[in-house]
Amino acid sequence: MDEKDKEILKILKEDGRAGYIDIGKKIGLSEGAVRKRIKALSDNGVIRKFTVKIGVTEGAEAIALLSTNPALPTQEVSKKIQGIPSVETIYEVTGEYDIVAVISGMNVVEVNECIEKIRRVEGIQKTNTMIVLRSW
Repeated sequence: MDEKDKEILKILKEDGRAGYIDIGKKIGLSEGAVRKRIKALSDNGVIRKFTVKIGVTEGAEAIALLSTNPALPTQEVSKKIQGIPSVETIYEVTGEYDIVAVISGMNVVEVNECIEKIRRVEGIQKTNTMIVLRSW
């Protein structure tokens, strides 16, 4: 990944809907070159997904801290959670908890349904959920 790729990523993080032509104009590349770079970034796993992030005023977001059963590999538990609708991001972390899940829904009811599904995943021992009040 070179500096042009990093510039593309920065633009996409700020505006996931930025077009190839607009990105190219900003960083001095053709539309085709930008298209190829974004495809390569996606193929190599640098860009994992394009998504819409709903603002907290329009939806609900939560952060769930999850402890897992040490008898099961954390990665297996993470993969199960990743497949649950409304789970936006999974982090495997160190400390008291093993996994952090970022959950996003249209309302608190949808977020709560997601949390209930996470609690039923084999290997989850304990959850600590925080509803996001404001993000910057």
